[in-house]
Amino acid sequence: MLLYTTVGSNDLARAGRFYDRVLATLGFHRAREDASEIGYMAEGDVRCRFWVVTPFDGKPAHFGNGVTIAFEAPNRAAVAAFHAAALAEGGTDEGQPGLRPFHANFYAAFARDHDGNKIVAVCERAE
Repeated sequence: MLLYTTVGSNDLARAGRFYDRVLATLGFHRAREDASEIGYMAEGDVRCRFWVVTPFDGKPAHFGNGVTIAFEAPNRAAVAAFHAAALAEGGTDEGQPGLRPFHANFYAAFARDHDGNKIVAVCERAE
């Protein structure tokens, strides 16, 4: 359904270090970058699906209340690694790894990056 997603940053270099480490836990890597954006993709994908950008309008980046970007994790260990990497890179905890009430196998961990963007890794497979 979605082609790509972007989040804004006020410090692209710092955001790049954060997302390089955090998204690597899920198998995504930095594939493109220039002075205003960094793009991440999965191995074998044809395009970057997640972008960190400086806002086009030149105004400061800020997060959207109620917005969460969810990344699919291959297993529950990757969810835990995602969360640990986010906190190690200075992100903030928004929910420790664990089962959520959305369905029996919805295992997730939530964090915020340095700009306040809320991200989550989700594994929907039974352990």
